[in-house]
Amino acid sequence: MANVRDLSISQRAALSPREAREYFRQGQVVPTAGFSAGYAQANLIIVPQALAFDVLLFAQRNPKSCPILGVLEAGQVSNELLAGGDIRTDVPKYVVYENGEKVAEPTDLAEYWREDLVTFIVGCSFTFEAALIEAGISVAHIEQDVNVPMYKTTRRSVSAGSMSGPMVVSMRPIPASQVADAVRITSRYPAVHGAPVHIGNPEELGITDLGKPDFGDAVQIPEGCIPVFWACGVTPQAAVMESRPALAIGHAPGHMLITDVKDTFYQVP
Repeated sequence: MANVRDLSISQRAALSPREAREYFRQGQVVPTAGFSAGYAQANLIIVPQALAFDVLLFAQRNPKSCPILGVLEAGQVSNELLAGGDIRTDVPKYVVYENGEKVAEPTDLAEYWREDLVTFIVGCSFTFEAALIEAGISVAHIEQDVNVPMYKTTRRSVSAGSMSGPMVVSMRPIPASQVADAVRITSRYPAVHGAPVHIGNPEELGITDLGKPDFGDAVQIPEGCIPVFWACGVTPQAAVMESRPALAIGHAPGHMLITDVKDTFYQVP
């Protein structure tokens, strides 16, 4: 199997979800933006069953940041979103938190898996990027071959049980003449964050330096582009960092689960 980083943008886009997951199962690590065009990607938050209700309630109260696509019951490792797959191996990189502190970034969860772990599969804005590209709107982090920049904001998520923390956003610079189109296109995907939560001045979100994201990589902002911010599925991990449960696991930001579901399934008229 070729090194996944040697694949061109078009080759990455042409991979089936099963093929992409096979790359990652072999331990190859790369952000998943641009992979398997036309298929939905997803964030993960995995917690012990005793914490699962708090996470479910947190998602219900913060649907823009945490739109749930599916839930794997305690100990379950696959369902129809990743047919024949394994949630413990099929993401490029994970993050393990103990008492809110990052303790590991493994490429599989063999060492950390427990039969009481419940997996929440949460919508991801990578899903609508194929629609943006099809409309002629460039996606900077794909073109620059870096991870999408993500930022903690001063906007607070609605707390639930033991879970509290800030909203996290992802940012894409959009040409000023295409911002309205980007809003229209992404608003048709409410299950994967939908329309932007903010356009323009990042300081209104408490972001003082776009060149220093909290997660992912900085992108070059082309002349004439405006920063546009979408709610991000890393928000539950920010809540984990603040709330400090004994154990929680997420995807490494930007390293998503590629599902078998067509992105059009989540598109509304």
